[in-house]
Amino acid sequence: MPPQRRKTGTISVIVVLFLASGLLRLAEIAPAIAEEIGVGDMSDPQAHPQMANAAPPPDMPALLSAIQTRESQLAEREAYIDRRMQTLAVAEQRVREQITALTEAETRLAATLALADNATEADVARLTEVYQRMKPAEAASIFETMDIQFAAGFFSRMRPEASAAIMAQLPAELAYSVSVVMAGRNANAPRE
Repeated sequence: MPPQRRKTGTISVIVVLFLASGLLRLAEIAPAIAEEIGVGDMSDPQAHPQMANAAPPPDMPALLSAIQTRESQLAEREAYIDRRMQTLAVAEQRVREQITALTEAETRLAATLALADNATEADVARLTEVYQRMKPAEAASIFETMDIQFAAGFFSRMRPEASAAIMAQLPAELAYSVSVVMAGRNANAPRE
């Protein structure tokens, strides 16, 4: 027989012997206990009227007090949770109001930005028209002082004949630089 099985069998036998011993002792002392407390059959209340009207065991008031204490603690905890729920509801309402206000502000800001973009676009279009109507030599003297990127933006908006007349009045290096910027703006644009 393997050592593990032998060990399990031995433990089982010991446990069975302990249980049998306990049952025998209980059977021996049970009548003495019943006689000591003066109880025969507890299932019949008429046979033992003194048990029906008996006072609660001595630890019953302490148990009742503990239950009442716990009940008051639970009531306090429930009141605390109710207050927290009310506070959270108020905070949630405030957050909703703030989100609504932010959404409205965002809408107003988008409208303002669109208006500003339109105004800027209108201003640039008007200025482009002014440069186109100027004499090419006068416009060229202004474009010589501009940043190349800025000047290229105006040239790309002008009618080709107007921009050609002004570029013809610019120094060759500047006209070349403006042309490179204009050509490079769409160099990375997809072709298909």
